Amino acid sequence: MGVSGSGKSTVARLLAGALGVDFAEGDDFHSAANVAKMRSGTPLSDADRQTWLEILARRMGEARRRGAGLVLSCSALKRSYRDLLRAAVPDMQLVHLRGDFETVQSRLAARTAHYMPSSLLQSQFADLEVPGHDEGVHEFTILQSPRQIAEAFCNQLAATT
Repeated sequence: MGVSGSGKSTVARLLAGALGVDFAEGDDFHSAANVAKMRSGTPLSDADRQTWLEILARRMGEARRRGAGLVLSCSALKRSYRDLLRAAVPDMQLVHLRGDFETVQSRLAARTAHYMPSSLLQSQFADLEVPGHDEGVHEFTILQSPRQIAEAFCNQLAATT
């Protein structure tokens, strides 16, 4: 989880590979209307995100019922969003990718193949509710490489099981 440009998809793919589980890109589940809204530079409202989050929660719950693991990249900016996802998987682990505005903005400026314009970054930082310790969160700075983050999380996970 984290703001756009924090490296969620890259880290999530590495984690899924390291853990031998499926990967789901949260952005792939946005409606066409949500994508059009973001592409136009309009931030999504909680109501816009509701169905999207419900779809992601269903996907997580289905994986759980099959006894399969799933790594999902999702901004999950607000606690209420994470609570909705956690309802499907109560022991969900969060990897929060934390970075400062300037670093993330420079990453977004270099990105060419995504519908999320850098003009929406400020609204994402404004919406971000940093996860509490009671949320099963593992926090990493985006100054670490994606591989370092994935390895550190896998080490933390191994130490708790």
